[in-house]
Amino acid sequence: MGAEQGKEPSLTAVFAHRGWTASCRENTLEAFAEAKRLGADGVELDVHLTADGALAVHHDPVIEGLGPLAGLRVADLPPHVPLLADALGICEGLVVNVEIKNDPRQPGHDPSEAVAAFTASALAEAGWTDRVIVSSFQVSTLQAVQEADGGLALGALWPLAADADAALALAVEEGWSAVHPFVTAVSPTLVERAHAAGLTVNAWTVNAAHDLRAFVALGVDAVITDSLLEALAIAGAAAPAP
Repeated sequence: MGAEQGKEPSLTAVFAHRGWTASCRENTLEAFAEAKRLGADGVELDVHLTADGALAVHHDPVIEGLGPLAGLRVADLPPHVPLLADALGICEGLVVNVEIKNDPRQPGHDPSEAVAAFTASALAEAGWTDRVIVSSFQVSTLQAVQEADGGLALGALWPLAADADAALALAVEEGWSAVHPFVTAVSPTLVERAHAAGLTVNAWTVNAAHDLRAFVALGVDAVITDSLLEALAIAGAAAPAP
């Protein structure tokens, strides 16, 4: 496919949401490898802390048939659930958006935010501090990551019904790097205000062609998408001539 090699740089980066999921299981090494092969600029993945202090790449807090990840050890994980270090190894050359999961409403929530410190340490140990965006819906999680390593780029994930004014103000106040609004919250005004405040805008989850075209035209910094090939084609068509 044309996107596999020689992809022109675009103003809007394309991140594969949980990797390439059209033919691979999400959040797996195979999904990340295929996203890279197809020409993604980056991937988005999710991490949870295990009972023995490892970072497992998995979206949901519970593995069906096994229980909450917070109660499982690495030896208990099924083969398709990788550790963050292994995922980073597959994603060499890409930008990785590491979303930390520690939702108070879900099983395994840890109010101490130990997952933040473990994530910061793991990224530093792997030499990825300058090549990742760490995101979360939880303000406390982002604050804990920032305390653990002030050099990491942090992105505030916005829920579906976020108050954009308040969320932008909080990101500026906290000194974060980016905002990650849901697709329906993106507007020309939002992009303009975020950029004026020095924030990048990484929108999720942008799958419809009309949204992809509109966001590229607006200068959204990155789209996190399940429609990888279509997004690459749209972003590539808008890229400046070499």
